[in-house]
Amino acid sequence: MLLLMATAVTTVMAQVEFVGNTKPVYEEIPESNTGLNYLFVLYSAQGVSMTYTATTDPDNVTWYEFGEEGGGSAIDPMTGIQRNGNVTTLPQVVADRGYIITEGDHPTYIWVVDYSKCRLQLNSATVDPESDCGTAIIHVEGSGPDVVYYTINGVRRVMNREIKITYNTLEWNSDDERWDEKQVVETEPSFKNSIAVPAPLCNTTFTVEGDKFLYYWKDEYQNEYQSKTTESYSATAISVETTAVQEERDNDNEQKESGTALGSSAPVKITFTAHCTDAVSFKQWQVSDNADFNYILMDFSQEEVEYTFEDAGTTYWRFYYANSDGSCEDYSETYTVNIGISDLFCPNFFSPGTTEGANDVWKVSYKSIIDFHCWIYNRWGVLIKEFTDPSDGWDGTYRGKLVSTGVYFYVIRAKGSDGKQHNKSGDINILRYEQRSMGGGGGYDDPVE
Repeated sequence: MLLLMATAVTTVMAQVEFVGNTKPVYEEIPESNTGLNYLFVLYSAQGVSMTYTATTDPDNVTWYEFGEEGGGSAIDPMTGIQRNGNVTTLPQVVADRGYIITEGDHPTYIWVVDYSKCRLQLNSATVDPESDCGTAIIHVEGSGPDVVYYTINGVRRVMNREIKITYNTLEWNSDDERWDEKQVVETEPSFKNSIAVPAPLCNTTFTVEGDKFLYYWKDEYQNEYQSKTTESYSATAISVETTAVQEERDNDNEQKESGTALGSSAPVKITFTAHCTDAVSFKQWQVSDNADFNYILMDFSQEEVEYTFEDAGTTYWRFYYANSDGSCEDYSETYTVNIGISDLFCPNFFSPGTTEGANDVWKVSYKSIIDFHCWIYNRWGVLIKEFTDPSDGWDGTYRGKLVSTGVYFYVIRAKGSDGKQHNKSGDINILRYEQRSMGGGGGYDDPVE
């Protein structure tokens, strides 16, 4: 859409002008399917004349007039057209009419609107107290008839007034994980006594202002622009953004279940966080053992819950929230947490001190072990190593030196997330391809009591 402003508005061809207008003429290029070349909006048509400057022979210029019936009714040329050199003039514009000005075989199709007959008038704006969770209704007292024009084919069209409704709401900032206040501008093409906009998520006021024609004249004529603001509105609409973040473990000997978004091998620590908008008063994380939440196992009234999962099975988490009077309520997405059953496997050999990084630490392979204790002894019953973290292991040393090859023994007492007791014991064989260096220069100590 092209807008041009001048005291005497001129077309691109510098052919059509308005003379005698007290304010600039608003010009708009209509859609091509209307058949019109220009739409002109006069602040008032009173005392305004329209001229057409011929580019060739002014005797070849003919004026026609049409109304809502379309250009097909423009059969007879207009009378009263004045001629002065190459300029032809319609002394008094009859607004809310269409004109066809032909120069030879080239026609120009225009429509002229008298804004004084459809002027926007805003008297007051109030917010409907019955506005619901999703929509706010603004009641506007005033008037603003449609700005109507007709196409060449006689089709009624309405110009867009672009009445603005401005207010604040909250927008989720995913980068900083917070709600930020932002200004929203909605537009209405025509005047309405009731305007519906998305319900704001924070306390705000609503300003109704317009229209684009008055805005066009605003800079020079400040008092022409219409603007009305409501009293302060208390938000009732609610929204929430939730996250579930699992504490990561990078244990190379822990068995993981692929494709599991939350959970896998216990113990699992997950932090559930809800970020609520201003009007949220009731907050509750709900936990169930079924996806329909027919039975609530646990609930937490805070926005952030840090929970460690130690029991095998599947649980479902969601956040319920509501405003102060319960008129608006909703649930977050559901988070599914799967904790696998326990498993514990103990290897029976390793080769410390040979190839670094390859089988040089004895570790169990485990999943969902929540309590663990391991003791390692040599063949004389000397305690070589003791640890309580299943991700830990034995590097084949005792008192800082590698032990000799041979058989060692382990005893493990562990408990799984499924309640299973893992009581294991067995041999650990230390193997090396090269046990001692040549010439007796160093070796591996064999600890004894």
